[in-house]
Amino acid sequence: MAVQLGINPLTWTNDDLPSLGAETPLETCLTEGRQAGFAGFELGNKFPRQAQILGPILAAHDLKLVSGWYSAELLTRSVKEEIAAVQPHLTLLRELGATVMVFAEVTHCIHGNQDKPVYLRPLFPAERWQEYGEKLTEFARYTQSQGIQIAYHHHMGTVIESAEDIDKLMENTGEEVGLLLDTGHLTFAGDDPLTVARRWCTRINHVHCKDIRPDVLKDVKNRKTSFLDAVLSGVFTVPGDGCVDYRAIFAILKANNYHGWLVLEAEQDPAVAHPLTYATLGYRNLHKFAKEAGLI
Repeated sequence: MAVQLGINPLTWTNDDLPSLGAETPLETCLTEGRQAGFAGFELGNKFPRQAQILGPILAAHDLKLVSGWYSAELLTRSVKEEIAAVQPHLTLLRELGATVMVFAEVTHCIHGNQDKPVYLRPLFPAERWQEYGEKLTEFARYTQSQGIQIAYHHHMGTVIESAEDIDKLMENTGEEVGLLLDTGHLTFAGDDPLTVARRWCTRINHVHCKDIRPDVLKDVKNRKTSFLDAVLSGVFTVPGDGCVDYRAIFAILKANNYHGWLVLEAEQDPAVAHPLTYATLGYRNLHKFAKEAGLI
């Protein structure tokens, strides 16, 4: 399968801060996303969660279901409990043809807390890496048996945020656990997504493409804001509108035969960053970078 370009509805309406784009209907997201050129969408809070309802809606817009975020609590749950908890989400992805699941450990996470500075995020308990890695590998092996691969999403404000966290996670898990490379979150964390792409290219099975405005990043770090306030300040933007070197990253992906989705996921305030304008700009830049790299 050739690389495909998808988008996350965060461009229009925000899951972590529902007041952003609250008035925007799903129909607008899908219509404008397709108009911008994208072939598929990830899930958001306005998407029906029944395949028999969502499937026809996506089909009417000639769109595929790319994937969807799953909030895991494997640090506090058993594998059996996590498997039970994931069933509705797993079933929806499988029935609508998605092959990867965006998986993030949310135990003690703070990215949705607008009152808490993101630098106070929880740290992974060092003594539990091996145990957690074994549990996550077992869980990933189960989802693989159901036709879905785990794509672990390192994320600001969670226990897996930095390049060092990613190294520990990958070193303690089996090949069943894929890595979601998020260029924006790694840059925000102070790490180089190109370095991580080189190190773990054989494990990358999903890519979130968001760029960083470096002047805004410097400001929000200086002010020690929450993750959500950083979003409102405009720290994220679409590929080609910030400081991330997509040409170099995509060259690594091409050299390692990446064949999954490239997903535009650049949360901004839709009242400030006009969604269709930024979706269109993001598609054009993403398509250009991917074509130059030989990914499409």
